[in-house]
Formats: sequence, structure tokens, C-alpha cells
Amino acid sequence: MPSETSKSTETLAPLDEALPGPDASGPSHETPDAVATGPREAGAVVGHAKDVGDIEAGLDALQTTVAPTASRWSTAFHAVYPPVLAITILLAVWQSVVWLEVQPIYNLPGPAQVWEAVTRAAASGALWQALGTSLSRGILGFLAAVAIGTPLGILVARVRWVRVSFGPIITGLQVLPSVAWVPAGIIWFGLSDATVYFVILMGAVPSIINGIVSGVDQVPPLYRRVGQVLGAGRFQMIKDVILPAALPGYLAGLKQGWAFSWRSLMAAEIIAVGGGIGFGLGAFLQQGRELSDMALVFTAILLILVVGMVVELLFFAPVEKSMLRRRGLAPETSTSKGPGWLLRRRELAAAAFGR
Repeated sequence: MPSETSKSTETLAPLDEALPGPDASGPSHETPDAVATGPREAGAVVGHAKDVGDIEAGLDALQTTVAPTASRWSTAFHAVYPPVLAITILLAVWQSVVWLEVQPIYNLPGPAQVWEAVTRAAASGALWQALGTSLSRGILGFLAAVAIGTPLGILVARVRWVRVSFGPIITGLQVLPSVAWVPAGIIWFGLSDATVYFVILMGAVPSIINGIVSGVDQVPPLYRRVGQVLGAGRFQMIKDVILPAALPGYLAGLKQGWAFSWRSLMAAEIIAVGGGIGFGLGAFLQQGRELSDMALVFTAILLILVVGMVVELLFFAPVEKSMLRRRGLAPETSTSKGPGWLLRRRELAAAAFGR
């Protein structure tokens, strides 16, 4: 009876030894499965396949980064303290400039004076009215721009003559400052919300179109060929192949479209004041200028800045992070208690000492 060592040796025999060579009996065109008819040959094939599978699994494990677990409080702290530190530094620099008296206090108010203006505006209700009006206009205008710009972007990206004819015009519209549309909107629509939404659309739609075109241009041709092989029609090709592959560029276009929407809204609200337009953050800023109240001007500027940051952090940043993670493109970040560079040094030290 053969020993266990000989059995394991036979099982782990190389595939080349298990298969008959060209000098062996039988036709030379047989497949390996057909040739390995004996028990030793079949065992060798199975053992070789198992070894190859183990090696592939090991290589996959080497490429997989296992992030150390961290508590919820630690994760929240490491996410919050960098912006808090940055805000603290900016406030300190601002107050230092005020103390140096580079400008008179009525021209350059400090953080305390601006905070008093914020509390007064919040108590009177003017702050909440301006914030609600501008937010509703910005969100509705941006959604309308997405609904118009998305199909137009697909059309421009997929139809060559449309792209050649209208592509330069769309790029020119994107470069054109949206404030240039405010006088035309006032003449066409009067002092109404239609003027504001018109300016928003003219500022945001070209950015969304160019974002889709850029994303479609970056789709590998292999994806389209695979879709054609699988029998995808024109609509299925766009819906199931091109748009998912062009999602990073599309998302970048949406972010830029929101930025242009918010800027266009502020420009329209600053210039088009009165009538039936209502009171937004732009009118709030204009009111501070007319009253020569720099604390009120700073309050409006900070509110405009905070709204843009909040929308980016609460909507676009999580969506972009989730998309990159699903595609394996997320940057290597550490969610543990220590900084990433310290963890990498610990891992290298442990590997050097064989632990």
C-alpha cells in the first residue's frame, strides 16, 4: 500500500507530467480532460487546479486592503476637527487684521460685530426669509436645469452633426458670465421669478451638457462593443451602458451646474430687486450695501458661502464617495484612530520584525 507521502506527491504532481506528451499512444488532438482518464492523471489535474486557485486567492488577498475598525465617535471626531480647525484659524486671522486697524471698524467689522448682525437679522426674520427664498429658487432652478441639460447632453454627445454644430456655442455659453443675462431677462420677463429662473438655466444648463459630453467621451469603446454583441438597442445602449459608464463625468457636470446655478441666482437677486421678485440673499446683500452696513454685507456673504458648502458636503460629496467606492476608485483613507501614515509605518515595522 502506498504511503500518505506518496499519495500527496501524486496529488500535487504538475499538470505537464500528468498529461501525455506527443509520443504517447492515442491521437494527439485529444483534450486534457479526455486524456486524463486514469486515477493518477485525474488526481493530478484536480490537485493542479486546486493549487492554481489557492494562488489566485492569495494574490487577491494581497490586493485587498482591510481597513481597521474604529468607533463611531472616533470617526466623527476625525471628520469634524479638520474643518473646525480651519474655521478657527480663519477667525483668528480675521480678528488679527481687525486689531491691526487696516480698515476702520465700520468698513471691516470683526467676528463679534458680524455675529451681532446675524442675531439681529435672525430675530427680525429677515435672515430666514432671505435664506428660504434663495434656497427654494436655487433647488428648483437646478432641478429644471438637470431635466433640460441631461437629454440635451446625451443628444450632443451621441449625434455627431449636433455636436459639431452646437458644441462650440454651448462652450461659449458656459464661459459667458451669467450676470450678462440679467438685463435681457428683466426686459423679457420683468421683475418676476421668471427672470431669476431664466438666468439660472442659462448659467447651469451648458455646464451639465458639457459634463455629460466629457463623461461619454471617456467611456471605453470596449463597453459599446460588448453592448452591441449582447444585442443592446440604441436606447438600451444609452441607458444600460453609456450613462452608467459616463456617471463620473456626469456627476462632475452636476456639481459644476449647481455652482453656476447658485452664482447665477445671486447675480439675478442682486441686480433685479423689487417688483414681484421677493427678498432673497442677493437682495439681503444689496440691502447691506445700500445701508453701508458692512456687518450686514458680511452676514449675507457668509450665508451664501455656508449654503454652498452645506449642499456640497451633504449631497454631492456622499454621492461621489459612494460612486468611487463602488468602482474601486476611492482614495486610500484610514478610518481608524490614528493617522494613515502612522498605520502604514506600524505595518511596515511589523512586517520587518516578522510579526
